[in-house]
Amino acid sequence: MNKPKVSIVCVTRNAADCIGRCVNSILSQTYSNIELVIQDGNSTDGTQDILRSYGDKIAYWKSEPDTGIYNAMNKALDKATGEWVYFVGADDALLPDFSLFVDKELEEKSAIYYANVIYKGVKTKGEVKPYEQAKHGIFHQTIVYPMQVFRKYRYDERYKVVADYALNLKLHGDKEFRFVYRDYTIAMYNDSGISSYSEDEVFRKDHLQLVLHNFEWGVKLRFLFKTLKAKIKGGTK
Repeated sequence: MNKPKVSIVCVTRNAADCIGRCVNSILSQTYSNIELVIQDGNSTDGTQDILRSYGDKIAYWKSEPDTGIYNAMNKALDKATGEWVYFVGADDALLPDFSLFVDKELEEKSAIYYANVIYKGVKTKGEVKPYEQAKHGIFHQTIVYPMQVFRKYRYDERYKVVADYALNLKLHGDKEFRFVYRDYTIAMYNDSGISSYSEDEVFRKDHLQLVLHNFEWGVKLRFLFKTLKAKIKGGTK
């Protein structure tokens, strides 16, 4: 195969009700060089049986205890062999545009490419300007990373809910990489994961410093003003 290999990483725990849909959406892609890496958190609901049923269609999977989502992702990265890496949730599903996106756009090894997802029935979220990236982040399921990112960084496991957000803030400030938007809609994103119902208190405390350290002055000043305004009003964010 002369197409660059794309490693699709999925971490699971008790996902028997949705993992089959996710895996099938990956296996149905027309792009010719995809490997699927699954790290399961010692599921007890039948997830392991479902994964086992796919045989060698899954390049690698293992079930063992972990200390959280990003610990599992870091473990999976140790097994990924692709030139590019994409993370998908067990309750998400890839769309046909994913194959078009990775086939046509993955050119620069210093580029972090991102596209769109369907979220709550709506295509979202288009190109994310620096201030919006600092304030809200970029959906994890829209991004395809060059493997060079993970040769240099891993997810900071102190952040239990949004370590991907924290990493992207650092990557914005790393001149070795740049974010590049392309208008494809590559996945159905489901927000039933931990980030939909749990707040990352460690990240909340670090958020301002991550922005101040990694963004341009215009963004820093806007974000600092927003933070001070929220504090004056009695807010915590």
